[in-house]
Parts: sequence; structure tokens; C-alpha cells
Amino acid sequence: MSTQKHVLKHAGDVEGSDGLRIDEEKAEQVIDALNADLAATYVLYHQLKKHHWNVEGAEFRDLHLFLGDAADHAEEFADELAERAQALGGVPHASGATLEAEAPVEPEDEDVYDIRTSLQNDLEMYGDIIETLREHVDLMQNLGDHATAEILRENLVQVEEDAHHVEHYLEDDTLVVNE
Repeated sequence: MSTQKHVLKHAGDVEGSDGLRIDEEKAEQVIDALNADLAATYVLYHQLKKHHWNVEGAEFRDLHLFLGDAADHAEEFADELAERAQALGGVPHASGATLEAEAPVEPEDEDVYDIRTSLQNDLEMYGDIIETLREHVDLMQNLGDHATAEILRENLVQVEEDAHHVEHYLEDDTLVVNE
């Protein structure tokens, strides 16, 4: 634990941004939404990494690579969310405990499941995140924060694409024969 005593900004503090011309009241709403998205994205990231590490079977290689790429997408998105929250005068969530507590999604437990169950859990989380991102795009538009809306919109495309790939992995058509 750090012995640092001089806190520069407390978690939850919002100053707004004169340079970005977003007042404190609007910035608080934006940062709350960004922090919720950040928390959900990190929960998704950790679940995808768990599945990336534990996948087995005939389709191991493809799934292992896909899950690694999907986790990378989530990590990149989380970084964009945190940097935007900071730029708007807020403090992005950072601790594991805070991220899990503030996430609007429920993480899978520590057990290892068959890949179909794991992917179904991922798809459920993706769906929840997609719905929240769509709501937050609308919120940003209504608050007049078009830049944050664009950041969310651009990443929503990737989140939807990754979810769509999970849907394909869950289809019944396969070359793998179970005997």
C-alpha cells in the first residue's frame, strides 16, 4: 500500500472541463455513465480472458484466438472510456473491487464451464452492455456531448460485432462430430 498522503482528486469528484466546454453538472452525468460502461467492460474483459485461458476441445485454436482478440477489444475500449472520463474532469474507476461493484453486469463465478455455457454467458453480458451503450449514446446526444456519443457509438460497432461472432460459435452447424 502506498504511503502517499497528498490526494490530488478524490474518486467521485468532478470538476467539469473549461477546455471542452462541458459544465460540471453535465460532466457528472457523462462521467457516471462512462464509469458504468468502464466497469461493465472490465468485467467482460476478465470473463473473456478466463474463457480464453480455459477453452479446450476440437475448436480450441479458433476460440482461443477469438476470445483473446475480443478481450483486447474490451481492454482498448476501457482505456478510451477512462481517458474520456478523466478529460471531462472526473476520476475513472480503477480498483478491481470498485469495477465489479459498480458494473451493471453480473460476472460469471470462478468455476470453469464447458465452452458452450461460457459463450452463452458471454453473449448474455454482451447483450446487457449493448443495451446500456445504446442508452448512453442517447444520453450523450441529449446532453450535447457529441464527442462522447461518437466514442460510444464507434465502440458499440465493435461490441456488436464481437457479440455476433459469439452467436455464430453457438450455432448448431459444426464439422465436429461428438460420438
